[in-house]
Amino acid sequence: MSTVYSPEEEFHLKIRTGDVGRYVLLCGDPARCSKIAALFDSSAFVQSNREYTIYTGTLEGEKVSVCSTGIGGPSTAIAVEELIHCGSDTFIRVGTAGGMAPEVLGGDVVIGTGAIRMEGTSREYAPAEYPAVADFSIVSSLADAAREAGVRYHVGVLHNKDNFYGQHSPDTMPVREELKAKWKAFLDCGALASEMESAALFIVCAVRRARAGSLMQVFANQTRREMGLEDPMVLDTDAAVRVGVLGLRKLIQRDRAAAE
Repeated sequence: MSTVYSPEEEFHLKIRTGDVGRYVLLCGDPARCSKIAALFDSSAFVQSNREYTIYTGTLEGEKVSVCSTGIGGPSTAIAVEELIHCGSDTFIRVGTAGGMAPEVLGGDVVIGTGAIRMEGTSREYAPAEYPAVADFSIVSSLADAAREAGVRYHVGVLHNKDNFYGQHSPDTMPVREELKAKWKAFLDCGALASEMESAALFIVCAVRRARAGSLMQVFANQTRREMGLEDPMVLDTDAAVRVGVLGLRKLIQRDRAAAE
């Protein structure tokens, strides 16, 4: 696919082929990019425009990048589309989430196997019946990394939405009953955590034949709070960043071994 509107560079990311690696870690917050890039074997700043900040470097001898996506599915889809235009084909989201299942604590890491598509972006790519699922090799690499890092983690389904305050203040919304009924149903089905990007990431990558995975650092858990249980709040993302970079390192090693 060619660039859109701009013949020389990607319209939003302001990058060209060669600026980024095959492997890309994605994060919502642009400030998290330098934190992730610092754990590469080497890295250098590439570009920053709007919500998108990019560093490229090396890991296990492979060219890798980190790119911020901003908040939500639309900006994530734009980033992934333009990164794919420039040669990237493997994406791991390193983000944050709110816990849903009672066993998920603030500070835990959640690795997504799939995502509930209660958002709008993925519907403009695939029918509602098509599932948003992660690549197995990425899930496996991230789980191995979490075990090695000694980080408490969970593997399972993520809830995705477009309205942050619809989750946290549903009674203020005219569609309150629908929001609360669906939240309860997803919780009863075993959803682990709620966030805003993985469903779009998984579906865009499925359509574009790229690989995708996702892991989240849980800040807190409103279900535990509502149940009167202890609800520790952890606001840093150190565990997710460490697991994400280590997981990518393991994935690169596995890809190399499989190609030999």
